[in-house]
Formats: sequence, structure tokens, C-alpha cells
Amino acid sequence: MSVSVAKAPAASVPIKKSRFLIVGGASLVGSASAERFLHDGAAEVVVFDNLSQGSLTALQHLRSNPRLKIVAGDVMRLPQLLAATRDIDGVLHLAALMSLSMDRDPWTGLDVNIRGTQNVIEACCLAGVKKLVMASSSAAYGYGPGIVGKLSESTPFYSAGAPPGAILYGASKIIGEQLCRDAYRKRQLNYLVVRYATVYGERQHYRAANALYIIETHDRVRRGQRPRVLGDGSEVKHFVHVSDVARANAAAFAAEATDVAVNISGPRTTTTLEIVRLVTELAGKDLEPEHVEPDPAMVRLTSGGAWSLEHGLAEHLIGWRPEIDMREGIGRLIAWREQNDGANGA
Repeated sequence: MSVSVAKAPAASVPIKKSRFLIVGGASLVGSASAERFLHDGAAEVVVFDNLSQGSLTALQHLRSNPRLKIVAGDVMRLPQLLAATRDIDGVLHLAALMSLSMDRDPWTGLDVNIRGTQNVIEACCLAGVKKLVMASSSAAYGYGPGIVGKLSESTPFYSAGAPPGAILYGASKIIGEQLCRDAYRKRQLNYLVVRYATVYGERQHYRAANALYIIETHDRVRRGQRPRVLGDGSEVKHFVHVSDVARANAAAFAAEATDVAVNISGPRTTTTLEIVRLVTELAGKDLEPEHVEPDPAMVRLTSGGAWSLEHGLAEHLIGWRPEIDMREGIGRLIAWREQNDGANGA
């Protein structure tokens, strides 16, 4: 995807005094982004969600803010999106089914991730929204033994040997990105795609396959059970804390950059064994992990070897870089769960 210089200042939507719609906002990333936008002085933040996966509990800490508005709506209902985008400056599109949901129900996943994205784009164009920021994923590079080395925004999609649910999810994100690109060329809709690594943090849910390494380990050690490591634990993962993602979303709106995708990832990669040991340590437990063979029926998002999701282009184009390393981020997640008696978010 080429990097284009914005044709007009409208490509930049500063957070302060602007009005934002977060589609799929009753979620982990949505709640953190709403909090960030409100903190940075947004005039209004409208959360649009049908609550099929999200939950209002994710927004509980923000409900008293008069600049937050919650609207019940579905991305498959264009009239609802048209009503919600009226007088909105920037739209953050988060609504999607992820790999685990795609594995269970691929038809609904494709509908939401592709037709839903097209509905969001259509609403943005008709309402005159100044900029759309679309949440994509490192899944846009695929999975399997071809995923090695430094993954940049030009790395091609790899699918050999990976589970269908994961590939369908990644392919749906690629299509969503291209729908944005098409709208920019034909209808001058400014947009920026943010390709997240695995997002984790406070209000963590169980829908992200890779984040399960963190949350399921914590569940086990809280019960006094030995944590489990799939295989030898050498599989490489790349995470990014949700507060860094929220900052990236805000930076994507404020930047002049348009018609481009940028990677959003944490400071460095880790392995599944490192994750399990770190969670156990930070939970204050002295439990040696047990190595188990993966369940063949499980959706596992595997990679071929050492790799990393490079975020240099995001630093160059939107002035963003991660601040939270895994030790701090997991510590914050564990503290939040302990304070909320093991609760989970949406």
C-alpha cells in the first residue's frame, strides 16, 4: 500500500474539541480508546455497539462522563450507522469477529468483517466524516512457517498450514483495508489502517487466541494449579498493551497521513514460555509450568520461527511508539483482575 500525502488539512482530526464515533466500542480497545479521547479533550465520544460480544461493563469507569454517549447499533444495519455518524468528525472502526469466532461461525464473521466494514465506509462517505481509522491486525500477514523475520507493511500474506478460521480472519482484514483504499480513490475518504499485534491489558476478554496464553495462565495459577505451556514454549508472539493501542488510535486521527496502513506493536517479541513464567511470577506464585501437547481441535495461531511486527512506519507517519513492556503490562492486567476478583472485560 502506497504512502500518500493528504490532499487537504481534513486528513488531520485533532482529538481536542472533535467528535468521535467508536464502532464496536464496548470492548477492550474501544473502552481504552474512549478513555484516551476523553482525556485528550474530545468534545464527544459516541460508542456504537450491539453488545453481541462487547459489554457495558467495559465502559463502567467512564459512564459518569457527560461527553460519553452510548448508542445501541449493529454494523449490519446501515441506517443505524448513518444516524450515528451524523455530525461526527472521526470514526474508529473496531467491530469484528476474531479468529476463534470465525472458526465457530465463518459466515457471520465474513458478514461482519467485510459487509460491516463496507457499511461503516458508506456511512462515513455519506455523512462527510473527515477521517476513518480502521482496526486491522497482524493477521493480515497470515500464519504458518512463512511468518519469519521482520514483518513490515509490505510483507505478503502467508496461509500454508494455518487453521482456516485464522486465515479467514486475516483475509477479511485485508479485504476491509482494500475497501478503505477503494473509498479513498473513488470518494476521497481519508483513512488510516492500524494493524495491531495481539492486544492485551485491563478488561481483557477470552476471544483473542494469543491473549489466552496470559489470561488462562493467570486463571490456573490463581487456583493453585501449575500453568500449562503448549509444546516446548519456544513459539514467538508479539503483544501490545491496550493503552499503547489507544494512543496509536488517537495519533492516527491527529496525523496528516492518509491512505496507508501502519503496524502497532509492543517494544519486543516474547515466547509462550516467557509469558507463562512472567504471569506466574507477577501473580506471586511459585509453580513450575507443565508442558502439554496442543489439542488438535484448538485454533492455534502458529508462526514459523523468530519474527517481529515492525512499528517504525507508525513512528515516522503518526509519531507513535510503544511505551509499555510486557512486565509492566501483565502486572497491570493482573492487578486489575485481582482488584475485580478475577473479572474479565469485553
